[in-house]
Amino acid sequence: MWLADNWKDYEVIDCSAGEKLERWGSYILVRPDPQVIWDTPKTAPGWRRKNGHYHRSKKGGGEWEFFRLPQQWQIHYGSLTFNLKPFSFKHTGLFPEQAANWDWFGEKIKRAARPVKVLNLFAYTGGATLAAAAAGASVTHVDASKGMVTWARENAASSGLEEAPIRWIVDDCVKFVEREIRRGNHYDAIIMDPPSYGRGPKGEIWKIEDAIYPLIKLCAQLLSQEPLFFLINSYTTGLQPAVLAYMMGIELKGLGGQVAAQEIGLPVSDSGLVLPCGASGRWEK
Repeated sequence: MWLADNWKDYEVIDCSAGEKLERWGSYILVRPDPQVIWDTPKTAPGWRRKNGHYHRSKKGGGEWEFFRLPQQWQIHYGSLTFNLKPFSFKHTGLFPEQAANWDWFGEKIKRAARPVKVLNLFAYTGGATLAAAAAGASVTHVDASKGMVTWARENAASSGLEEAPIRWIVDDCVKFVEREIRRGNHYDAIIMDPPSYGRGPKGEIWKIEDAIYPLIKLCAQLLSQEPLFFLINSYTTGLQPAVLAYMMGIELKGLGGQVAAQEIGLPVSDSGLVLPCGASGRWEK
């Protein structure tokens, strides 16, 4: 498992009975997690002194309950600064486990010692975009949500990267890739973090089981003559790491390099366990 274990401003303190107890900077949140199917005594003080608790509804969805939590606050990862706020369906605007990938590709970009163009698809609030830009890459950030792209730009400004070479694109990711192929553009690295299910700005339906492999095939056409890496993240139950590795291996076999895939996870402070948080597939030259 690839661990995001270099955080100072974030930690999973404890997990029990379908919930995780987290510290986000100075604030303690309790959020549901489907991986936590065990039930152990909730003895950590944070369970009683939380600042926010997302209660899942049996009918689907849920709602937040707040205790002295600001509308927005910041946490840091190295030189990066992220603006956080609780919003619908339990999220805060950041997936801390992805730091395991930020560290990996950040080092690859630095060691390349050459200009590196990165395409970040389904780029959300920009964690990977900022990590790549901070390492010295030029980045094209694509997401179908205007609100998420605006949030990502705010994170870039907070991180001192407002002048970094980042293109901010609000678009359907598949259609953008198709246009980039027609335009003859190429990238040295591609990152994608597709949702399990979603809709584009014009109602286009995305279902990962049907759409991920065709998108990998398309993206392979965008790689430059000296590609550096290709990263796919998945939070979809049933889409195992091996499946990510097989798809990448099939489509990128002509490029040499190597493919690896693992679960990604976060250490749990109180128990010493590791909380699984999805999977990643990596191709690297």
